[in-house]
Amino acid sequence: MLFQLNNVKKTYGRVTALKDLSVEVQPGAIGLLGPNGAGKTTLIRTLLGLINIDAGTGSVLGMDIRSARLDVRQAVGFVPEDECLFPAVVGVDFVAYAGELSGMSRSDALQRAHEVLDYVGLGEARYRRVETYSTGMKQRLKLASAIVHDPKLLILDEPTNGMDPDGRRDILELARDLAHNKGMSLLFSSHLLPDVETVCDHVVVLGRGQLLAQGRIQDMKQVHLRFFEVRLKDDPKRFVQHLQTLGCSAEPRDDGLLVQIPAGQTQALLWQTAAATGGQIRYLRPQRSTLEEVFLKAVAEV
Repeated sequence: MLFQLNNVKKTYGRVTALKDLSVEVQPGAIGLLGPNGAGKTTLIRTLLGLINIDAGTGSVLGMDIRSARLDVRQAVGFVPEDECLFPAVVGVDFVAYAGELSGMSRSDALQRAHEVLDYVGLGEARYRRVETYSTGMKQRLKLASAIVHDPKLLILDEPTNGMDPDGRRDILELARDLAHNKGMSLLFSSHLLPDVETVCDHVVVLGRGQLLAQGRIQDMKQVHLRFFEVRLKDDPKRFVQHLQTLGCSAEPRDDGLLVQIPAGQTQALLWQTAAATGGQIRYLRPQRSTLEEVFLKAVAEV
């Protein structure tokens, strides 16, 4: 078990941030989704033992979130949304200091700092003062400091927020590599759904402090039995015209077509149309709902 919460409640005055939240999450790459005010930040702070909860129990990596807070923070990596860098400190010292905070000796932390800086692409900037780093470099530096102690769980809070396309791509590639090639579990909190879908296999959706949906992304995407994504080898003009005579609609979509067939028909109609018009289908699959549709449906049911 990566982490679990049982009937956790947290209030700030009259505002209930977590409302009897119960959730169990297995190791893997997990996206944390929810609208503003859903309780995502409070959930992260709860897992890290940074706040006192009003009621409930829970554990992270088998450690109690109430009685083993320091142990949890030493075993978990955290990339906060806000800037947390010390001015006048060079990159390698910043990362090494994070390693020492997690319980590593100075020499081990420094050696490991050099390794993770190379991994995140900051090897040449390791002796530069952190205030001279670009936004993307600062984000990669925060990531390096979060993984210097090789945590079993890495929590990322809006890791690509405000970044340019190149910097965003770098962070997503690193996060995906950690999860899928390095065996590190991730809790990836972001309002950018394409980023979550790029990195994660599972999602947890919160709303008003409650669990709205949870599961494997591909399983949560419903198949639309009357809609098909189609790509043809040649010009699809004749193919589309023939479909229209059969009561179908076809719209251009990326490098292919999105075809809607009449109720009661199957994809066999598309193969028959291709044969009748001399077309060659190169790609055909039922359309699945997007992660955005899954998210909006879950939120709408609150």
